Amino acid sequence: MQVQINTDNTLPGREALLGEIETTVRDRLSRFEDRLTRVEVHLTDEDGSSRDLDDKRCMIEARPAGRDPVSVTDQAGSIDQATAGALGKLTTVLERTFGRQTNRKGH
Repeated sequence: MQVQINTDNTLPGREALLGEIETTVRDRLSRFEDRLTRVEVHLTDEDGSSRDLDDKRCMIEARPAGRDPVSVTDQAGSIDQATAGALGKLTTVLERTFGRQTNRKGH
């Protein structure tokens, strides 16, 4: 599973942030690792200010092998919170997607 992280210029400490986010993504999606070819994470600060607004956005697109890509978005007061929210949503979507694929009636 390839992980690509994209950020805008307004996020402070981008280098440290990228490593931390990649580790979090790999940990949370490890059980789907053999079924995903690529995961793209897009992090943005909607208004570019340091005020504590729910303006940090994390969009994650996962590409399951042989299937259409799925994407989720979450907004929160911090990048960590937005990433955690988006990963929670993505985990739910992937569980449903792969669950339907393997858990058919009587199979």
